[in-house]
Amino acid sequence: MNSANLKESDVTIVGAGPSGAIAAQALARAGMSVVCLEQGEYPDYTSIKFDEPGFELRKDLGFGFNPNRRRMPSDYPINVTESDINPLMWNGVGGGTVIYAGAWNRFQPSNFRVKTLDGVGADWPLSYDDLAPFYERVELQMAVSGVGGDPAYPHFDPPLPPLPLGAIERRLFAAHERLGWHIWPGTNAIATVKHANLHPCVRRGACSAPACFDGAKASVDRTHWPVNRKLGVRLVQRARVIRIETDAKGLATGVAYVDRDTGNTHLQKSGIVVICANGIGTPRILLNSATSRAPAGLANSSDLVGRNLMLHPFTTVTGLFDEVLDSWQGTAAQRAYCLEFAETGADRDFLRGAKLMLMPTGSPLGTINAHPWGTATEWGPDFHQRLYQRFGRSAIWDIIAEDLPSLNNRVTLDPDLTDDDGIPAPKVTYRYHDSMYRLQKFMQEKAIISMREAGAYETLAAPPLRETGWHILGTARMGDNPETSVVDGYGRAHDVPNLFVIDGSVMPTSGAVNPTATIAALALRNAEAIVANRREQKISA
Repeated sequence: MNSANLKESDVTIVGAGPSGAIAAQALARAGMSVVCLEQGEYPDYTSIKFDEPGFELRKDLGFGFNPNRRRMPSDYPINVTESDINPLMWNGVGGGTVIYAGAWNRFQPSNFRVKTLDGVGADWPLSYDDLAPFYERVELQMAVSGVGGDPAYPHFDPPLPPLPLGAIERRLFAAHERLGWHIWPGTNAIATVKHANLHPCVRRGACSAPACFDGAKASVDRTHWPVNRKLGVRLVQRARVIRIETDAKGLATGVAYVDRDTGNTHLQKSGIVVICANGIGTPRILLNSATSRAPAGLANSSDLVGRNLMLHPFTTVTGLFDEVLDSWQGTAAQRAYCLEFAETGADRDFLRGAKLMLMPTGSPLGTINAHPWGTATEWGPDFHQRLYQRFGRSAIWDIIAEDLPSLNNRVTLDPDLTDDDGIPAPKVTYRYHDSMYRLQKFMQEKAIISMREAGAYETLAAPPLRETGWHILGTARMGDNPETSVVDGYGRAHDVPNLFVIDGSVMPTSGAVNPTATIAALALRNAEAIVANRREQKISA
């Protein structure tokens, strides 16, 4: 292992996605030297031409969701033979923000107190009020657009003006007013006006692709990394992390990684290590870092590393309308959302709830693919009729169900499968909770009522969808008690005081909304705590 040519840093960060980028910026602004190791590289938005006829057929090359199918050099295999949902991610600078839709919701105050309110899951070691100032600051960094005053939250105002409402949104708003149900214009990390490095969204409909080729969506390769590098953060691309190294006292000394260009192994020494590798990559690294002192994996005296995996099971209800609504045009982010059923109801046979997220059915290929219709449309006498019925005349209620933590839903190391560098690959074991099917059925019934009230002449309810594991949470839970959590409320490992986890894996519960806003706010809060406490920080001699 070679470390002679690597200058020791104050902090080594693993992962250049949203939490790694936000943390790196906060640490560098405070004058700390930061090295970030990223197994991938910058996205090449020029590799796919969105203005060419073959765009839709090529858009998943390099920007597809599923790493097992994408198989880029930066990807590692994941054993999903015992999982009901495929984990989805993008491995490179920008991380999940390269392929997310940009939907941006804060957690509601109750999401931090699920155990107290409903007797399930776990309470967070912090409250909504603790996180609110950090939500506000990252929303400016991430160019969040929307309308303030949503009654489902304590009052806050998105910093950028909202995207315009289209015909389908206006129909749903009128329908929910008649039903007496909550609905609100979508908040999205998508620029509606020029903002720092981002351009205004032109609403071309091409963002039915995972990546934004116009530079309007706030992915951190655009919003944070140009600034980070000017601040002196050293970003090492194509660096696949093997393990966290520790000393005889159990303190982290640095990060061992493979340089994928040369095949050589290096040790990046640092006083503090911060893991931001998502809810699968983070437990994989911790479990691969086992020592004689920590035989079950680093920071794993609680046996909770990898456990409590939450993947936000998705289902959909699609409505078909007689009128041309131009519903393909605009963003692929949420047009509107409904939190009427996001929390536990006394009249239901399940706990917690779900968000309805209004989405377009998208471009021509979006009207014939399996998602959200249940099955793909095949060539035949009905092909053109199906396309005519669906394109521009349909819309989706995505149903994001709150996923309750379970010890048996987990990430482990596969005993046989490895990546290209010989590092043990993760295995995901994930099964639906019994109540999840009841929750999804209930929400589909409500979504059908909504679409019918809006004028849909037909609705299609999809079965549980396997290819929907965008939100990977919970596998290194935070809490005050070292016996029931992996890290404390600031992401510091209970077992290793100079090791921090700052990503979605620390979340004790999943909420019923997209988690990026909360992940980003936590990253800023916890990185600034590292700065505030650096004089007292214990590091290896």
